[in-house]
Amino acid sequence: MNDTQIMDAVRSDESAPATGTMLLDAPTDLIPTVDVSPSGFATNAPATSLATLDARSISAWFGDHKVLDRVSLTMEAGKISALIGPSGCGKSTFLRILNRMHEMIPSASLAGEVLLDGADIYDSSRRLTDARRQIGMVFQKPNPFPAMSIYDNVIAGLKLTGTHLSRDAKDLLVEECLTKAGLWKEVRDRLRQPGGGLSGGQQQRLCIARSLAVRPRVLLMDEPCSALDPTSTRVIEETMLELAHEVTIVIVTHNMQQAQRVSTNCAFFLAAQGTPGAIVEQGPTEQIFGDPVDSRTADYVGGRFG
Repeated sequence: MNDTQIMDAVRSDESAPATGTMLLDAPTDLIPTVDVSPSGFATNAPATSLATLDARSISAWFGDHKVLDRVSLTMEAGKISALIGPSGCGKSTFLRILNRMHEMIPSASLAGEVLLDGADIYDSSRRLTDARRQIGMVFQKPNPFPAMSIYDNVIAGLKLTGTHLSRDAKDLLVEECLTKAGLWKEVRDRLRQPGGGLSGGQQQRLCIARSLAVRPRVLLMDEPCSALDPTSTRVIEETMLELAHEVTIVIVTHNMQQAQRVSTNCAFFLAAQGTPGAIVEQGPTEQIFGDPVDSRTADYVGGRFG
């Protein structure tokens, strides 16, 4: 599927209802569902107010298989919340639920509420894209549009929504977003070259810039550094810390040191002996790693399993 086909698929998805059926015929890591979705805000306007994301009693299934059981978590405005736990405990599923990507999977279903500043993003009166206009996603695998230039990757959301800006306004937006993503100095002399020609770490930062261009209020990051070298990881972490004052960030990570370095709050997920994933413990990151209440948390963050 090429860039044009993907963008056409997203346009056709605009009015889709909330169901458990596949909405887009595209690879998950290439679907520009959020970071190039309509923002609902002027793209050259100041950032909107910080948002709190509140998940209440979230349960999730794939067919008859229950993968999450009554998960509740408040992700504070302007803070970085880390989701940690062994593979298969439902962290990434939970993350996808936070911006309605879970329902794109055949046979997927869920129960519970996800409130963005008190409004349920799963309310039947809301269109599918309403959540994605304000809740962005950066995937584990960098997914820039490979044939698009670096410049056009950043402003891809404007093309999808038909938003018209002057050339000068676009230039300012591209520079602003690439600067916030820590990439401007590295690419400012080659903005017209393909985004697919960048290194892995640069591609991931390009995806962050693309997310920021549509002014999300929340940014979800699914193991954004798992495939990157230590230097690129450090740059991504610095970018997250710099962005936290203007966007709420939720990150899934298997790197315990990373969770300690970047997050303010932490939630430990666990699925034991074939049971659905659930939160064992949540709280300030300093407490989770320094003085956890549950012995299972202490064993996990101490490296005794997982």
